[in-house]
Amino acid sequence: MQEQTFPIDELLPAIRASLSAHPRLVLEAPPGAGKTTRVPLALLDAPWLEGRRIVMLEPRRVAARAAAGFMAASLGEEVGRTVGYRIRFENRVSAATRVEVVTEGILTRMLQDDPMLEGVGALLFDEFHERHLAADLGLALALDVQAGLREELRILVMSATLDGERLAKSIDAPRLSSEGRSHPVEIGHFPARRDEALEHQLRRAVEQALQRHPGDVLAFLPGRREIARASTALAGSDAVAAAGAGVFELHGDLPVEEQARLLRPAVDGRRRIVLSTNVAESSVTLPGVRVVIDTGLAREPRYDPNSGFSRLDVVRIAQASADQRAGRAGRVASGWAYRLWPESQRLEPQRRPEIAQVELSGLALELAAWGSEALGFVDPPPAGTMAAARDLLHMLGALAPAAGSGEAGTAASTITATGRRMLALGTHPRLAAMLLAASGPTDRALACDLAALLEARDPLRSRSDALAARWRALAAFRERRVPADASRSALAAIDAGARQWRRRLRVDAPPPADLPAHALGDLLAHAFPDRIAARHAGDPHRYQLANGRMARLADDSDLVGEPWLVASELRFDARGDALLLRAAPVDEVVLRRHFGDRFSERVETRWDADRRALVAERVRRFAGIVLDSRPAGRPDPAAAAQALVEAVRALGLEVLPWSDALRQWRARIGGLRAWMPELGLPDLGDEALMATLDDWLRPAFAGKTRLDALTADELSGALRARLDWALQQRVDALAPARITVPSGQSRAIDYAIGDDGRPRPPVLAVKLQELFGLADTPRIAGGRVPLLLHLLSPAGRPLQVTSDLRSFWDRTWPEVRREMKGRYPKHPWPEDPWNAVPTHRARPRGA
Repeated sequence: MQEQTFPIDELLPAIRASLSAHPRLVLEAPPGAGKTTRVPLALLDAPWLEGRRIVMLEPRRVAARAAAGFMAASLGEEVGRTVGYRIRFENRVSAATRVEVVTEGILTRMLQDDPMLEGVGALLFDEFHERHLAADLGLALALDVQAGLREELRILVMSATLDGERLAKSIDAPRLSSEGRSHPVEIGHFPARRDEALEHQLRRAVEQALQRHPGDVLAFLPGRREIARASTALAGSDAVAAAGAGVFELHGDLPVEEQARLLRPAVDGRRRIVLSTNVAESSVTLPGVRVVIDTGLAREPRYDPNSGFSRLDVVRIAQASADQRAGRAGRVASGWAYRLWPESQRLEPQRRPEIAQVELSGLALELAAWGSEALGFVDPPPAGTMAAARDLLHMLGALAPAAGSGEAGTAASTITATGRRMLALGTHPRLAAMLLAASGPTDRALACDLAALLEARDPLRSRSDALAARWRALAAFRERRVPADASRSALAAIDAGARQWRRRLRVDAPPPADLPAHALGDLLAHAFPDRIAARHAGDPHRYQLANGRMARLADDSDLVGEPWLVASELRFDARGDALLLRAAPVDEVVLRRHFGDRFSERVETRWDADRRALVAERVRRFAGIVLDSRPAGRPDPAAAAQALVEAVRALGLEVLPWSDALRQWRARIGGLRAWMPELGLPDLGDEALMATLDDWLRPAFAGKTRLDALTADELSGALRARLDWALQQRVDALAPARITVPSGQSRAIDYAIGDDGRPRPPVLAVKLQELFGLADTPRIAGGRVPLLLHLLSPAGRPLQVTSDLRSFWDRTWPEVRREMKGRYPKHPWPEDPWNAVPTHRARPRGA
């Protein structure tokens, strides 16, 4: 039988040559070009490989199995010999394996466990355009290994739709592009009818496609839930039955045998309707597809602040994904693509990388284990998100401040032994912390149940906020009793997830049959130490969280009256209390045993805004929760100074006793910073002063217990002390507060900083008779900045605004003189202002 050829085959010699000359390469090839299955085999006999293995990252389990199976078949072998794969809970490799296809978590563990990558000669990153967080991390780690340990390691990044030029520049690599094999695809839009559910819209599109077009139909839906609904809708379709078409599902949880059957041509010749997640977008190829129906939706990770995890949300796909999906209809012949959204709707051009929109505590833990955050990410993780992730890891005990690095939460942190154990579990750090905290067989089995509950969708249709209600539904399911308000399929998935956790943690004990009152909360506190909450003394529905915020139970809550709770889900509201969506009671005795260091009692001094005074109290706390407080007498001086600084931080700089002279001095400093940056003057703008209150203001509050005890002179001294004496003298010389004009009088210069932070032209307001004989506009800042002259009438009203005095005398003065001479006859209005005597009086002396 003739060997099948692919468009990528023509480029294989260039790929081999490029990797021989350069250790990195970016390869762009559209779906169907054959890059996934042809490139690894073409590199097996490359001289630089020296018999070592090729490891190829494939982001999806379905695609990993399919790619390994196709390559093995092309060699006439079984999977596990020359070509094998490793995915979660499944290993098909042997000592003879030269091409190993792995999923994302496997690659990260390989790099962390053996940075030298002994026996590996090349790393291939397939479908990199999907921009999964694990792929970005894997590439960053691989580049670090190549730069520091393995210069000869080859790295090949392969993508179907990507800004290849930007990626190649980012990793300093050559770039090659391959043409795909495609036929024309006619695209049409098939919008929904009013209030039409997605599955019914899709059913209409499928029925039309079966009637008008030949071949199989591939429909893209967000996930298994939508696939199940669509499958049910199509089961009742007469058009589907008349066409003799079979309905099939394709997703990552499908059994291997069913996946393999879909990836082969139908043996009975029946038409197929394949309902797929975006796994079929680029990772696998379905033979016989001539029609694509695209919902334009996908499930992608997004950070959910309610739960504290990244959740899979239904989102609109990018235009690049829509083009890829449509291209699936043109693989074997011309095809058709129905898009289930209006033609007027515009999509984002490219998919946003996960690293920019998910919670990053897992990434922060990986980087801590690696020992460096200075990696070459294609898109660096957002600094704020990473700081929050490190704060959480410190709270969970996974990170500790590095020696001499100061407080927790900084980038200078080291991974703890607990952190390494958490990392080995391969789940979110919150869940890992909870699973490791469980002691004893029963508690560990219950922790497995709780982890499965937290990872899964809510099995209850009721609005109960008690986590225990979900566990009781799970316990009932295990006894073959499903509560009326519960989903059997959701409970089955949770039960399977709990069994998987018990296997992974080697928990031999069965799940408990009964639940002590605080059992769930006592475990949950280890996952959500920031969400432990104590009941408000005056309102049984209100709770204060350990992070200091307030939260409220719903009016019909099942948890009203519990003294302590720990929340697994919250709905935050920037305007008021958060809403406790899901929680469990926790025992204070257990909190004191496991979180004893978070209980404290000390004297605290704070600013009371209502009384506008300092208050010293002896306060008992659990983290940010105030348990009780009582008066503690006169405030400690150091604490009082700090509390006054915090009051200014809350109320703003305007509460301080600013004098006009000090405001002008700040404006002079701001002007010189712009006009003469070489002076190196400090930033005294509002934002900079607020950021440095502890440095300059706290010393000024020494010995004070009231805000109004600070005088204007003391405030001026505190600010002026930020400049040494020599620099203060330079400011006075280069941006003087006053200037002597030709009349001999000293006049003030008005300085101002605009709303945009830039200095406005400095203004000299002066009666024009005082400037007789002056040809050039006065300048400051070493002659760089002309003053803006407000030339005043004898009554002090502006007659002219100019920064060009010479032009005023030459052109404007005659007109001003004619108009003003009759109005102010006692004042001089000479024809020749150049030679007139300047004066600030009505008549010059001796006239």
